[in-house]
Amino acid sequence: MLKSLENKIIVITGASSGIGQEMAYQVASLGAKPILLARSEEKLINIVEEIKRRTSVQASLYRIDVTNHKQVREVFQKIRKDEGFVDILVNNAGFGVFDFFLDASLSDLKGMLDVNVLGLMACTKEVLPFMIEQNRGHIINIASQAGKIATPKSSGYAASKHAVLGFTNSLRMELKETNIVVSSVNPGPIKTNFFKIADKSGDYVNNAEKYMLEASDVAKKITRLMIKPKRELNLPWWMNMGSVLFHLSPTLFELVSLKYLNKK
Repeated sequence: MLKSLENKIIVITGASSGIGQEMAYQVASLGAKPILLARSEEKLINIVEEIKRRTSVQASLYRIDVTNHKQVREVFQKIRKDEGFVDILVNNAGFGVFDFFLDASLSDLKGMLDVNVLGLMACTKEVLPFMIEQNRGHIINIASQAGKIATPKSSGYAASKHAVLGFTNSLRMELKETNIVVSSVNPGPIKTNFFKIADKSGDYVNNAEKYMLEASDVAKKITRLMIKPKRELNLPWWMNMGSVLFHLSPTLFELVSLKYLNKK
């Protein structure tokens, strides 16, 4: 357990917007050095400048496409050379597309698995040997409540987040005899640009907006998780009760709740 984030090196993928961007501000305000990774270098440059203005911390940025595993390796090698040991990796890069499976394109389905699952694994694979060598570190995988309860029109996205949770839980058990912490974060819907791609019709945002989390609040709780680690962070707490009930009685849960889950 860390007593402070002062001078810690924290790598955040998908840092150009949403909770990735908010996390960068939060950890910098606590004295950590955020290393920002995303495809949009221009957005990252603006965020690095804003971090400097707000906190005087000089963050670093690296352009990366997590689906390009050769590039992932090269970027993380450069991070090790330029920045040193990665104390915390936050695998935040991800996207979703909401479609009925019958209408979903295979390219969208593959894209979600490539980014949300294989990209996350590729980044983890680059930091893990060095964390094992140092016998310390924290890997935080941003999953979703969709990884616990699937809903209509999210078969591809839910499959990817179920995979993230399965990977996270397995990796945690593999590292049980080490001082490396592996956590999953399972948020419900968050007010971010995620839905510009995921929800082109706007139906889901209109139906669920009152339940949506603020990105800054989610980032604050993830930052707290870095200091006081635990296996899972479920947001909001009441939404996670649905997954508990689902696992107790999945048939009954689906029968009773389908009309409430069918918001897309």
